[in-house]
Amino acid sequence: ILLTKVTALKSDIIESMSLNLGSDKMAITVYIVRHGQTLLNRYKKMQGWVDSPLTEKGIQDGKRTGKILENIKFDKAYSSDTMRAIRTCEYILSENKVSGDLKEPQAMMEFREQKYGYFEGSDSPQTWMLIGATHGAGSFKELVNKYPLDEIKDFMHETDPFHESEDSKTYWKRINSGFDYLRKNHKDGETVLLVCHGSTIASLADKYGDNINVGENYPQNGSITKLKVTENDIEIEEYNKID
Repeated sequence: ILLTKVTALKSDIIESMSLNLGSDKMAITVYIVRHGQTLLNRYKKMQGWVDSPLTEKGIQDGKRTGKILENIKFDKAYSSDTMRAIRTCEYILSENKVSGDLKEPQAMMEFREQKYGYFEGSDSPQTWMLIGATHGAGSFKELVNKYPLDEIKDFMHETDPFHESEDSKTYWKRINSGFDYLRKNHKDGETVLLVCHGSTIASLADKYGDNINVGENYPQNGSITKLKVTENDIEIEEYNKID
């Protein structure tokens, strides 16, 4: 009897180890799309947690991306909780032929754009000149050619007179909680759509990409970046595709 119990216990332990090893190999595919052009994009204004409507071009951005992804079966769709991301996601899903009744995203604040604090709505070139001036850079492109995006987030937080823009630690705590939600709520092999924001996609590329220069190749409105999200990592399989 004792031998039988020991054998059964060993079997349970082996099965448990096998399940744990399997979970390490869990992978979901995430098609992450930057929202379509907005009024503030058009006017070259800083747009983080503030919102503005899609332009006519922005609507077409969403529909064009939807056509590209029309034969991708999504198990679930997500967006940030800004209307520019929600509307873009709806335009993408309206073109999809194989995802059944999936027509609306689940909106999540975890996938909002970086919070720009005092600089929300400000002129973009002027903002980046102010942030970069004490760091030997006069533009966003010069900044990203000299510093990682996480350092630039910290520069912005320091320059913000109210210190309300997100520093890198605060930013990644929020974004990582969003990806942890995806990991917990999806099975191995599932595919999801996520519509969010330019700085978010650029930050993922800067952190996880292989020699992606986001200053020279910044995510375009409606562009597609394909991620493989595993238990402990994020891999970028495609970046900033528009066709």
